[in-house]
Amino acid sequence: MSASQRPSPISASVDFDAQGVQHGFLKLPISVDESAWGAVMIPITVVANGEGPTALLTGGNHGDEYEGITALMKLANSLKAGDVHGRVIIVPMMNVPAAEAGKRTSPLDGGNLNRSFPGDPDGSVTSQIADYFTRVLVPMCDVALDLHSGGRTLDIVPFAAAHRLDDLEQERASLGGAVAFGAPYAMMMFELDATRLYDTAVESQGKTFVTTELGGGGTSTPASLAISERGVRNFLIHYGLIDGELESADEPMIYVDMPDASCYVQSEHAGLLELTVSLGEMVKQGDVLARIYDMTRTGADPVEYRAQRDGVLIARRFPAKVGMGDTIAVVAEVVQSLERA
Repeated sequence: MSASQRPSPISASVDFDAQGVQHGFLKLPISVDESAWGAVMIPITVVANGEGPTALLTGGNHGDEYEGITALMKLANSLKAGDVHGRVIIVPMMNVPAAEAGKRTSPLDGGNLNRSFPGDPDGSVTSQIADYFTRVLVPMCDVALDLHSGGRTLDIVPFAAAHRLDDLEQERASLGGAVAFGAPYAMMMFELDATRLYDTAVESQGKTFVTTELGGGGTSTPASLAISERGVRNFLIHYGLIDGELESADEPMIYVDMPDASCYVQSEHAGLLELTVSLGEMVKQGDVLARIYDMTRTGADPVEYRAQRDGVLIARRFPAKVGMGDTIAVVAEVVQSLERA
């Protein structure tokens, strides 16, 4: 903690050093029209048993990404102390206000939690939540898993991912967890701007970190939940938190790399979106990925958007109405290995 920062205003109703299973809350005081002396109540479960590593499992970083929220709620309800070697901290909804509203961002302050790190104890509600994770929860953990999906505006093939890091040992440890997760795809992910991400806050503390994208459209399916639940269990097995054998997908895993920003195709027009390629389909550089039609008139030719590289379509915009600046498609390169040469 720097000299200029006070302790976090968030208090925990669980004892992080106690053994056994605890269900409680992270309580952040707020004062709003509906509750003068109220609190944001963030559910948390801690399962601890003896010596071993600590895993921090999070979902609901964005409130409309339900695959991770549901998988972690189910795990919190079922994980027993006797199953664990070490400590598992489960926060199914990091951004509870956003999750309760079914939105990507918080209705209390408009904050996007995953663009608010490292946070500020004297900032907005969202910034205070980010600060608590940065200064309290992340330092406790050895490995961290953050479950994402596309939310209401994106649909994404199910993958677990790591990032290129300056520390090659840390990178390899994270990549090992991404592969062990057992999603249909494993990725080395390129972020358009990683500065204020939770990912960066965790990685900058030297922790092993795995992120995911597990579907989208603002819902979950039996298939996406099965991948999510299997992946969380595989993650815990891989890092020695629970016993068991890794369970793989039915089909061979596909390795994909995002070398740079050319993977992202973003709209320079507003209108009606026609996608010409399905998720998981292979494309060549120059292939038409989408057309955007002017919704204000008939008789106008659509604008075509083309792939900037060879690869597989891993993400697409979900709503058919598109605005300027929206990401409409993401193409990643299929590779034989994600290890550095």
